[in-house]
Amino acid sequence: MQYQVLSRRDAETRRKSFLRVFAPPRLTRVLVWLPPLLFLLYFFFYPLTKILSLTFTPAAFTNPGNLSVALNALLFTFYQAALSTILTFLLGLPSAVLFSRFDFRGKSLLRALTAVPFMLPTVVVAAAFNAIFGERGLFLFLSSSIANRQIPFILHPSPFILILMAHVFYNATIVIRIVGNALSRLDPKLEQAARCLGADAFRVWQNVTLPLLRPSLIAAALLVFMFDFTSFGVILLLGGSKFSTLEVEIYVRALKLPNLPLAAMLSVVQLVFTLIFSVLYTRFVNQVATQTAPRFSVSRPPQSLREKAFVIAISLSLIIFFLLPLLSLPLRSLTRLEADRGQRGEIQYGFTADYYKELFINRRGSLFYVPPIEAAKNSLGYAGATVLLALALGYPAAYALAKPTRLEQFLDPLIMLPLGASAVMLGLGFLLSFGRALALPWFVPIAHTLIALPFVIRTLQPALASIPERLRQAAAALGASPFRVWMTVDFPILSRATLSAATFAFTVSLGEFGATLLLNRPEYPTIPIAIQRFLSQPGGLNFGQAMAMATLLMVLTMLSILLIERTRLSDAV
Repeated sequence: MQYQVLSRRDAETRRKSFLRVFAPPRLTRVLVWLPPLLFLLYFFFYPLTKILSLTFTPAAFTNPGNLSVALNALLFTFYQAALSTILTFLLGLPSAVLFSRFDFRGKSLLRALTAVPFMLPTVVVAAAFNAIFGERGLFLFLSSSIANRQIPFILHPSPFILILMAHVFYNATIVIRIVGNALSRLDPKLEQAARCLGADAFRVWQNVTLPLLRPSLIAAALLVFMFDFTSFGVILLLGGSKFSTLEVEIYVRALKLPNLPLAAMLSVVQLVFTLIFSVLYTRFVNQVATQTAPRFSVSRPPQSLREKAFVIAISLSLIIFFLLPLLSLPLRSLTRLEADRGQRGEIQYGFTADYYKELFINRRGSLFYVPPIEAAKNSLGYAGATVLLALALGYPAAYALAKPTRLEQFLDPLIMLPLGASAVMLGLGFLLSFGRALALPWFVPIAHTLIALPFVIRTLQPALASIPERLRQAAAALGASPFRVWMTVDFPILSRATLSAATFAFTVSLGEFGATLLLNRPEYPTIPIAIQRFLSQPGGLNFGQAMAMATLLMVLTMLSILLIERTRLSDAV
């Protein structure tokens, strides 16, 4: 009996010890927040204050040229973003109806195909459209050969048209997901009741469906517009610096035509509008409270001839629009066209693996040449460092946010603020804050961590919140130490979420272009920087190497996407 009492007391003591560790007081919670907060204070808020201090100086406002450049860049940014958003809805809305209302063979595969571009790095998207529509693209070569050099406009669009197409390719899945999910949740009884009262299809859409979908439509439009508003890599690689959006102008005024006060002013303008769009998006996405549908699916196979024609037409359009750029990139990397001349100047065309072989060769023998394979090694090293740093900072923040108090409710928006800043702005802030210290290559993974950290926290937080407290208490009552409890209870539950968060950070770092372009040292290029360099240089060999590197980056990214999706499916099971 005495042994049992002692055992119960010992178990109670261990339980209280466990609770002191896993349910810490406020002071301990503050200590948990210190690593991510100090990181953000020094590497985000401090550079932000540098940008603000340089913006609100007489030099930024007294020069009338600065105001003119800022106004022109702002107007063109709004123009291209608005036009891109409209075109995205022209493709996204019919696609949302297709996926939400109809069942057909290959539906899940087609839906996954439309989601792939959103995860691809911007340099891969730009390289893909160059591979198919660029001056050395497949369509230009085929149309020149077949049509006696009379190239149709549709096969050789202007750079601005390519930018718009790339934006639609990149963001159409946002409309498909947000509006499609809202459509699938609509109660069909509402539409049926309207039809019974004599309303035709147009009046049902105008008086029933559209009012219920309005918050989803506005939320999707704001999100697409925000991504197009902050687009940088697609515009720079497809159009060059002549298309003066805010992002491109910041880059040009920071590095090409140095005018740091103007670059800082443009950064603040961009940040203010991005925050406005973010607040509006949050407001409307919270209003997405449409009528819930029954438990059974509201989608059905197409029945009438019109419905079958709609399903076939939209499906074929999506397959062509999304699959053609993804296939053209590896195809162009393995194809030598008539425009690509060999080493001796002879005209060659046909399939070849030379572009991949050239990635390992310094053919010019330059002391300053960095082989593309070294850029791949740099990218993998930066991505590995980003994963370690993002997990080390993300775990404490996610652990605290799993059981939020007033402190977490205040700090949560602060920890997400880097999402509202563009990568180019982060790079400019680093330039203004750290100067010569940027010669150290470890500033690149720090910038990548700032971008990846919110995604890591949001991935880990639900997993940490889902751990039943009774399992921890039971393990502690059985004599397990806090570390043992974490190893036997927490880690098995968190392992898949950790893998998913690490893959997110790895993918973000691997394809990051904006901040890297401003911070990267010439001797330490990454894969996106190497692709940009090859695309900006003349010659078929340079173009072919850019296609080869973009293909490799696309394959790595798609493998990461598959790993993330498989991890999520395992969690669901």
